[in-house]
Amino acid sequence: MERIQSQFRKNWQHKLENLGFGYHSLDGLYWDESHYYQLSPEEINIIEGATAELWQMCLAAVDYIIEKNLWDKFSIPEWFRNYIIMSWEEDHPSIYGRFDFGFDGKNLKLLEFNADTPTSLYEGSVIQWYWLQELFPYKDQFNSIHEKLVGYWTHLKNYMNPHHIYFASLTNMEDVTNVEYMRDCASQAGFDTEFIPVQDIGWAEDVSEFIAGDRSVMEYIFKLYPYEWILADGFGEKLVKNGFRSQWIEPAWKILLSSKAILPVLWEMYPGHPYLLESYFEPRDLKDFVKKPIYSREGANVSIHKNNIQVEENDGIYGKEGFIYQQLFELPDFGGNYPVIGSWVIGQEPAGIGIRESVHLITNNQSRFVPHLIG
Repeated sequence: MERIQSQFRKNWQHKLENLGFGYHSLDGLYWDESHYYQLSPEEINIIEGATAELWQMCLAAVDYIIEKNLWDKFSIPEWFRNYIIMSWEEDHPSIYGRFDFGFDGKNLKLLEFNADTPTSLYEGSVIQWYWLQELFPYKDQFNSIHEKLVGYWTHLKNYMNPHHIYFASLTNMEDVTNVEYMRDCASQAGFDTEFIPVQDIGWAEDVSEFIAGDRSVMEYIFKLYPYEWILADGFGEKLVKNGFRSQWIEPAWKILLSSKAILPVLWEMYPGHPYLLESYFEPRDLKDFVKKPIYSREGANVSIHKNNIQVEENDGIYGKEGFIYQQLFELPDFGGNYPVIGSWVIGQEPAGIGIRESVHLITNNQSRFVPHLIG
């Protein structure tokens, strides 16, 4: 894995905005093509193989959590548990997820799994592909995200009727861009689609139905809005009352995989597994470790400890559900830049990667997206 200097393309901002990618520089530089990462075919094979294996391990972990009654570890209220179990047993469809890996070219370790509301989808799929086509048309990239998204939505058409899906998010630019891209993929697969701000989803108490602005009953809703927020803001009770007459994508069982609590559970199930870092619900005898809230976004409330001394910390609003403790993995250091590889699973398959790098050891919302190619 090499980090190679490059040049920004002429009028690069304009080119990105023409593709509908408007948040390339909102809070400082986010899209960074001043260099790129080059990975060997062998390294790509490692990442692809790990993604496929970890996905199967995570599916097994959902069964394990339900069977062992580990709900309290995930801070899941009792009244929501059967709803999760039903979404799992009825095999409600999951479209996507993003594993975050630490990878130094040889050792690959799972840092966490963004299983419920992963972002950086559009830049991972479309934006870095256009960058490659313009600058390195003779090179390849680990990136079949778009094809697999359209393919999986096409597959789901056989099971979803009617073929009308609402796509919901908050109205910030990043969320809307990611959701509109997902909506476009579903449209290409033949679905009728409609965007709705998540706060505009109505609730008809008399019939316990979710309704759109025109009073239509919403049968399928893709939401970029985390389940832990749904539980916290009183919306979860409505999901239970509705009883799946509205089906939500991602499904409720994904809350288990998106929680950091999945990391100690995986370690308990697969102790010593080469893709896993030692992880527990208490520090145990770890000396170099990362303390992570059970639920957290963009690295908030994460702290790094070396030899039991805290060396870096992000503040935030998370942590009330508790923390997990994960063995520290030393990210590769490219001149003070630390990359994390986001590896996508679409449907049931590995689909490509996006790389985000930070000048901090904890990847946060200030980290940059850097394109890659296969060398």
